[in-house]
Amino acid sequence: MSLTFHWFLPTYGDSRHVVGGGHGLPAGAAGGQRPATLGYLTQIARAAEQLGFTGALTPTGAWCEDAWLTTAMLAGETERLKFLVAFRPGLVSPTLAAQMAATFQRHSEGRLLLNVVTGGESHEQRAYGDFLDKNARYARTGEFLEIVKSLWEGKSVDFTGEHLRVEEARLARVPDPVPEVYFGGSSPAAGTVAARHSDVYLTWGEPPAQVAEKIAWIRRLAEAEGRTVRFGIRLHVIARDSADAAWAEARRLLEGFSPEAVRAVQAGLARSDSEGQRRMLALHGGSTADLEISPNLWAGIGLVRGGAGTALVGSHAEIAERIAEYHRLGIDEFILSGHPHVEEAYWFGEGVLPILAAGGLWTHPAGGPAAADALAPVPFAAEVAARP
Repeated sequence: MSLTFHWFLPTYGDSRHVVGGGHGLPAGAAGGQRPATLGYLTQIARAAEQLGFTGALTPTGAWCEDAWLTTAMLAGETERLKFLVAFRPGLVSPTLAAQMAATFQRHSEGRLLLNVVTGGESHEQRAYGDFLDKNARYARTGEFLEIVKSLWEGKSVDFTGEHLRVEEARLARVPDPVPEVYFGGSSPAAGTVAARHSDVYLTWGEPPAQVAEKIAWIRRLAEAEGRTVRFGIRLHVIARDSADAAWAEARRLLEGFSPEAVRAVQAGLARSDSEGQRRMLALHGGSTADLEISPNLWAGIGLVRGGAGTALVGSHAEIAERIAEYHRLGIDEFILSGHPHVEEAYWFGEGVLPILAAGGLWTHPAGGPAAADALAPVPFAAEVAARP
């Protein structure tokens, strides 16, 4: 199967430096020299669409713009690009969420994907009026998805759970197609929900051995539920014509992290009760030393940003090989980003995607040629073609 690539919409602002935001950081902590105007986000979305990305992830939180409203506006500015909308099930009723998704699918002609975010930060959840603890939030998410999926099947739903209750819930029109559910989480409670309800399980960019463990874990749980799940990974990327140029860019970004900023962000992230965030922090320990934690995998982003904190750094061919390595583990979807998001989309789209296309790992979703005329190095293409 062809690999699927998604890009990212920085609805908190963009910059030639790393813009913060994410887990553990307060509202107002993000923001860059390029405001997240509809015009600028349209530039990013159109670039991603032209280059061959299938969709674009839009984050959720107090530190960014609302994902539903932003992507609904961008749908009219694009033709093919899908929108992976992150949303929190505890903040809206399941019936309303199912209806919103159906409306979005109808008006966008089927371009909605849903990234269900249970919420790893209790203090941020409380700001939205949600006072459940982490395990209870996951239990509620399971109930929420059970209701939503039943409504999408056209059923009339009566449901009484520990956290949610609906009576005679039904949609006037079901979504066509039904949006796929993307879901991530590293705790035992998250694994249970992922196995029962997710179409795609997402992990942040950990080293391959750790990613393999996660894949095996979710596969076992899904098999016990009689289901199969696809797998995706969330990474930043710095791709250049040479490894030296890519690592020079990583060093430039790192030089923009003041010790005070690193300490402040790490202190905020330390409050997180997200297991995934804990795993991200463990990759660098708050230190700027030894940030290449696996070949071409750089943990520097996580020093000043919550959530996904690692980047693939290297030449186009090196990054293509790392992607092939993750694919061999079972990863089929890649959600990528870079700073700034317009320029890095082109670096990856024009440099890496043609190599993957030449190696038989990717085809442009519009059915056209790869984003650039560059050819894959013969050794890489030949090696991929020889794999079973």
